[in-house]
Amino acid sequence: MTEQDWIDLGKRAVACAGWRWMPGMRAGLPDGAHWPLDEGGNGVLSLLEHWQVCWAEAVPDLTDPATIGCLLALVREAWGCPEIGVCLFDQAAHIYDGHTEDGRWIAGEDTEAAALVAALEAAPEPEAADD
Repeated sequence: MTEQDWIDLGKRAVACAGWRWMPGMRAGLPDGAHWPLDEGGNGVLSLLEHWQVCWAEAVPDLTDPATIGCLLALVREAWGCPEIGVCLFDQAAHIYDGHTEDGRWIAGEDTEAAALVAALEAAPEPEAADD
């Protein structure tokens, strides 16, 4: 995968209903950090505002093993199934739900990260909390 492929995959993950940042995840910026400038070329944001803008654009580093572990935890949570796992075979990664008696394949992709993102995308919509 190219660097842009990893960034696009990270953007897909962040867009999922079951996504949230977790402690231990590594984040990156898709276009690098820079100070927004006004028309005169002067910086217009404070350091805190700059950090908040950058964080809003951050994507998970899906090449980082700890981030992948957190993503697996999010997939398990989104599907309500702690037995979900990753099976690597036939030069691909497959997400398997071992919760049901006969099991089922949830997603399969070229990489573990892509399979986990596909599984998070395919997760059932979260139920609305009763007020």
